[in-house]
Amino acid sequence: MAVEEIVLPITKPETEWVRGRALQKMSPTRDHSRLQTDIAIALGRWSRGRGEVGTEWRFRVTVPGEAARPLVPDISFVALDRLRGLSHEAIQAPAFAPTVAIEVLSPGDDPRDVADKVAVYLRGGTSLVIVVDPKTRTVTLHDAAGSNVLGTNDILRHPALPRFKVHLGKLFSGALDLPV
Repeated sequence: MAVEEIVLPITKPETEWVRGRALQKMSPTRDHSRLQTDIAIALGRWSRGRGEVGTEWRFRVTVPGEAARPLVPDISFVALDRLRGLSHEAIQAPAFAPTVAIEVLSPGDDPRDVADKVAVYLRGGTSLVIVVDPKTRTVTLHDAAGSNVLGTNDILRHPALPRFKVHLGKLFSGALDLPV
């Protein structure tokens, strides 16, 4: 049986399918951009030989019993074993959820939209969803076991990212503190 798919045009900023409607992503602010860049660089270094990291990479997320929908995490990691055997074309917008999805909050993000995306990623097979809040300088880890909020005194680490670790105080201050 063929899976129904919601197809949206590619836009700038990208458009996703969230809570039953097309939703254009927020245009990022400086803080969002800096955090996205710094996290992507750290994750990219770690990922060599483990998989691929991308920013604003479109996925066609399929949840059992629901139509596949486009979601575009701010940063994503896909384990190498999930990419093997896919054509170059299929990797451009994979028909699955990323292994890890990272969302960096923007000032206008609706918490209901963020919660919906987290739930869809997890139901679609994502092992870990990380929500980064520049305003509160917190990171919330969502996985099958539940949620865990980390602050600036904590180290970001999770079994979905073996041996990856980032001290959150250093991450937030390096990305967000203004140069003197």
